[in-house]
Amino acid sequence: MLLGLSIRDFVLIGRLDLAFSDSTGHGGLAALTGETGAGKSILLDAFGLALGCRADSGAVRAGAGQATITAAFSIGKNHAARAILVAQGLDVGDTLILRRVVAADGRGRAFIDDQPVSVALLKRVGETLAEIQGQFEQHGLLSVANHRDALDAFGGLENRATAVSTAWAEWRAAETARAEAVVAYEQARREEEYLRHAVGELDRLAPGADEEDELAARRQLLRHGAAVGKAVVAALAELENGKGLASQLAGAHRLIERQVGNAGGKLDAALAALDRAVSETVEAAAQLEQARDALDADPSALEKVEERLFSLRAAARKHGVPLAGLAGLRERMAEQLAALDDGDARQRRLAAEAARARAAFVEAAEGLSGARAKAAARLDKAVASELAPLKLERARFATRLERQPEKDWSANGIDRIEFLVATNPGAAPEPIGKVASGGELSRFMLALKVAMARVGEVGTVVFDEVDSGVGGATAAAVGERLRRLSRDLQILVVTHSPQVAALADQHWLIRKTATRAKASTDVIALDEAGRREELARMLSGAEVTAEARAAADRLLAARV
Repeated sequence: MLLGLSIRDFVLIGRLDLAFSDSTGHGGLAALTGETGAGKSILLDAFGLALGCRADSGAVRAGAGQATITAAFSIGKNHAARAILVAQGLDVGDTLILRRVVAADGRGRAFIDDQPVSVALLKRVGETLAEIQGQFEQHGLLSVANHRDALDAFGGLENRATAVSTAWAEWRAAETARAEAVVAYEQARREEEYLRHAVGELDRLAPGADEEDELAARRQLLRHGAAVGKAVVAALAELENGKGLASQLAGAHRLIERQVGNAGGKLDAALAALDRAVSETVEAAAQLEQARDALDADPSALEKVEERLFSLRAAARKHGVPLAGLAGLRERMAEQLAALDDGDARQRRLAAEAARARAAFVEAAEGLSGARAKAAARLDKAVASELAPLKLERARFATRLERQPEKDWSANGIDRIEFLVATNPGAAPEPIGKVASGGELSRFMLALKVAMARVGEVGTVVFDEVDSGVGGATAAAVGERLRRLSRDLQILVVTHSPQVAALADQHWLIRKTATRAKASTDVIALDEAGRREELARMLSGAEVTAEARAAADRLLAARV
């Protein structure tokens, strides 16, 4: 719901603040009246800017540097605007403030809750908050892009539409998997000879994942084998030959062991240390002997290691992978060959899955299409019942559902949906925005809105001269339908009809003041006496008569 509208330096408006109340307990009906040329369209243009409509430098009041328009809305916890902004990472409260600033050079900025945003985002959010049904502009239900969602909402088909969207996504995923399998199969077939040769070559080579490091370490050892072997032999001589270290440690151990019982525990620690020393020395000798034997085992070992390392590195260069990646490459190539061997069966399996997914989508989409057709019939009937009282008794409204060719199917189903009207008897219905005149267009929108009062997220609807070209009983019927619609929505109506204005919960007078130097527009909230006088003016013209005031009293009394 629109809570307030503030305008600064916009065209003829210098400073204006409007507060919209809802003391009625429902959406509320607010009327904006005034003489022709007073500036009602300026007010709507300013509101449109706050909602993200296009701006130009002519919007700025003469002599001002910039124009600023601010609109405050209350939104519920599940409102679509909240979801849009949260997805953008913006914090949202229960009150949403949209602000548009337009500089004198035409450049502009947009803000939501004082956070800078793009005009495109402002427009997306604005479209969820309010609609302006103007005489010469197309908004809301006049856009074909909105007709499908409006019909689904009217028919309560949102869950079925979601199911169709899910089935579409599953079908597309299955088709993608099938298509990718075909491409992979064809590629594998083109490369089959190469793959089989490469896998055979890698199988014979049998590379290990960590083999390069092991071979490099082995080669390093073998390259220095002579020096290492000489050192090993010398070390063994020190340990074992003659009075070597091993013999000396063993002799010391025997001497202490004989006297340990006579030493009263003083030699226990020394004997334990000698035990360890003898044991470690024996182990060291064994390891050195093992190393000596290994170094002497195969004089050609270095050549073999270097040949192995060369073969592995050559294979890695050939295939453009690190040596450690050869084993993984072999597995991937083997998988490609396996897929080739199983290619026909896999493609048949994926094709069958895609066919099942398509059938599931078609079944869901056709079910939704049938439900849409029934909802369209109800909508056409509901709108038709509203046309005669709005002086459109010869007009016809129709919802057209066309099954699209498969190339045009989408997550939204298989239908193209469009609202059509025929304003003359015998004429074929055509798109609503192309056929209806300004006044007729507004009344068609009113009939649609009454029929779809509880549909959609938009809580505020503005009608610009919906009563154009009608009067008397027809104007009263327009007013009554606006009032009925305001039980569910907040309605703002720019009107020249006293019958409409008299039914409003709030009444604003738009007034233009002109001097030799400048002109300005302001808006006055009317109290009961002010409403009586304005309705009398609307009834009688320039000179307000007693009869006009009496008629105004009757109109005001009839609204209760």
